[in-house]
Amino acid sequence: MGSASHLGYWADRKGKTPNRVPRGLFFGLIGLLAFTAAAIVFGQTTGLGLVKQQLGAPVAIRDLMITRSTSDFVVVTDVATRRDIASYGPQAGGFVRGSLRAFERMRQVAKVPFDTPYRLIKWEAGAVSLSDIGTGERIYLDAFGPDNVAAFEALLGSQGGESQ
Repeated sequence: MGSASHLGYWADRKGKTPNRVPRGLFFGLIGLLAFTAAAIVFGQTTGLGLVKQQLGAPVAIRDLMITRSTSDFVVVTDVATRRDIASYGPQAGGFVRGSLRAFERMRQVAKVPFDTPYRLIKWEAGAVSLSDIGTGERIYLDAFGPDNVAAFEALLGSQGGESQ
C-alpha cells in the first residue's frame, strides 16, 4: 500500500494557499487568554473579586457511627456515648440514606473500614458539614437545601454534641 498521496488529496492541494485562521481572530484569542490568566493571577494575589465562604469556628461537633442493618434500617449512633440517636426504616431518612451510600462508595474505593465514624459539624456561619474521618472527604450540606440540612442538624441535638 502506498502513501496517502495516491488518494489524490495532495495532488488537489498543489498550488493552493493553506486554510489559515484570520490574523485578527488569532490575536484576539491570544489576547483573551492573556487577559484571563492576568485576571486569575490578580485575583489570587490581591483577593479582589474572589468569593470566599467564611465558616468561622465550629459551634457543635458530634462523631457519629452510621450503619445499615441487615433489615435495611439505617441506625445513627453517637460514638462518645454509644447510644442510638436515630433509626430510619427502609422508606424513611432519604437524604441520610443517600449520604451514607455516597460515603460507603468512597470508603470502598479508599479501602477504609465501614465502622470508622463520621463527624457532623455546625459552624458559626450556620453551615453544617458531614465529614468522613476515614477518607478525609467533607460535604457541606447547605448545598442540598434547608430540609436536608435540618435532617442532619437534628442529629446534633441538644445532648451529646461537643459544644465549643
